[in-house]
Amino acid sequence: MVISHNFYMSLALNEAWRYQILTYPNPAVGATLVSPCGKILAVEAHKKAGFPHAEVEALKQGYKVLTQDSSIDSLESSHDIHDYLLKNHNGCFAGCEMYVTLEPCAHEGKTPSCANLISRLGLQKLYIGVKDDNKKASGGIKILQSAGVACEVGILQKECEELLKPFYRYLAGNFVFFKWASRLDGSVEGGVISSLDSRKFVHKLRDVCDLLVIGGNTVRVDRPTLDARLVGGKAPDVLILSNQKEFDRTIPLFGVEGREVFIEPSLERVREYGCVMVEGGESMLEVTKELTHLYLAFIAPKFAPEGGFGNIKEEFFILHTQKSGEDILLWMERK
Repeated sequence: MVISHNFYMSLALNEAWRYQILTYPNPAVGATLVSPCGKILAVEAHKKAGFPHAEVEALKQGYKVLTQDSSIDSLESSHDIHDYLLKNHNGCFAGCEMYVTLEPCAHEGKTPSCANLISRLGLQKLYIGVKDDNKKASGGIKILQSAGVACEVGILQKECEELLKPFYRYLAGNFVFFKWASRLDGSVEGGVISSLDSRKFVHKLRDVCDLLVIGGNTVRVDRPTLDARLVGGKAPDVLILSNQKEFDRTIPLFGVEGREVFIEPSLERVREYGCVMVEGGESMLEVTKELTHLYLAFIAPKFAPEGGFGNIKEEFFILHTQKSGEDILLWMERK
């Protein structure tokens, strides 16, 4: 059975979407490593800024499969993994191919160059979703081709470009996404909606975001903390959108150490932050729609008697869906 290039790239894409935004300020990237006979050796993604890139994670797992050497499992830093592979690969990657959503990086930063590593391991060919337009990291294809590694660009290019939309916005200076949780009937009121897995994912997002925007009425009614305690992360600054300055300062969000809380009647401050998450309901969705680039919805498989986004008439393009515990996670942009 012949498996298409699109299939291997789709595996890399799906894995990368699992870590969308969590890699900020880096792009979300996925990689699939395939043996000469077409066996899938690894499907990996970049998980967090400063952590190994997708290609390195895939090579680490692929090395273990090919050599049965599990010693590499103990290595976590990119530099250590690079060094170990270069010293111990003994040609195990000869004839292997890799599918990666973004051109491997050429620069040396917090992590070493992925292109330099791949060029020295004997891989036969790379299939790349999209070239890297970021001048700081581009040039990987040239390094690979100079070392005799064939490169083909444009596999699922549109889908790979969609994966990079937040990153392109970071580079332009500002990315804003709106997150909400609802039940199948659209209701958003009445206590906890999402599963624990979904709530942990939201806390991971808060951990990397610079600013969280929320409405004043939500703060008064829900009395939230808006931190990242479920993952032991940092709490972002908070902008409370409100015409009224007076709030009960015993509301937990005001007591989180190390954060700034702004109470303002406009959204102008949003432009001062790189990665911004908006949380709220129908009215907040409406007032922030001109600033919002992507939408993230958690749909819980349950119903409630009332509530929801009943008065919103927006339509969306779905960019990606995945399971999040018992819920459905949707990445979307407005039509």
